[in-house]
Amino acid sequence: MTLEILTADDLAPVRHGFFTRKGGASSGVFEGLNCGRGSSDQTEAVLTNRARVADAMQVAPDHLISVNQCHSADVVVVDAPLSGSPKADGMVSATQGVALGILTADCQPVLFADAEAGVIGAAHAGWGGAIGGVLENTVDAMVGLGATRESIVAVIGPCISQAAYEVGPEFFDRFYDDDTENARFFANGQGDRMLFDLPAYGLHRLRSAGVQAEWTRHCTYADPARFYSYRRSVHKKEADYGRLIATIKL
Repeated sequence: MTLEILTADDLAPVRHGFFTRKGGASSGVFEGLNCGRGSSDQTEAVLTNRARVADAMQVAPDHLISVNQCHSADVVVVDAPLSGSPKADGMVSATQGVALGILTADCQPVLFADAEAGVIGAAHAGWGGAIGGVLENTVDAMVGLGATRESIVAVIGPCISQAAYEVGPEFFDRFYDDDTENARFFANGQGDRMLFDLPAYGLHRLRSAGVQAEWTRHCTYADPARFYSYRRSVHKKEADYGRLIATIKL
């Protein structure tokens, strides 16, 4: 089966892709293109999947760069294959021939580009990273490499939508205490539960940082044939879940 790669016109002509789970070598609950080295999937299958992604991005497998994501606001500059896997949730680069790869399974994969300046970025933005500032920090790091805010385009890829993201009152309080205006990103659910609009919050943070931003409008939870979802795996009581990859390169 061939790979399915979602792209965004706003990021053109920079090479990029939000890869779905189609076309991979993994099986079982990981069936498809699981690129998560931290999953319990077979190592050979994950390496095969990552090699297929690297080939699609026209880079060597060791030039498909990932970091040890930890829901932080930390961003690293990539100018060559990394030694080890530093803890971070954002990457930026102005180097030809390296592809930045973000892994997600409900969180926001965000790809950034200033095509004119030749600077790219990628961020893993779950609620923790987003409220902590990983999106703004990625923009700042791109500016540090020569990008300009008015020329940066950011696209949020497949992530969990509001209809599927039920949270408790303590979650709402965390956002409300940070900024009372954040109440607009919540809708009433059943009982004391609420529904959080993660991509709308991400778009707000990106646009407030002065960059153009869009969402592809794909929900990971609602489309099991195309996307992995951590929350769906919990609801189905599965032992583990696959990780999607989103990549960008100069």
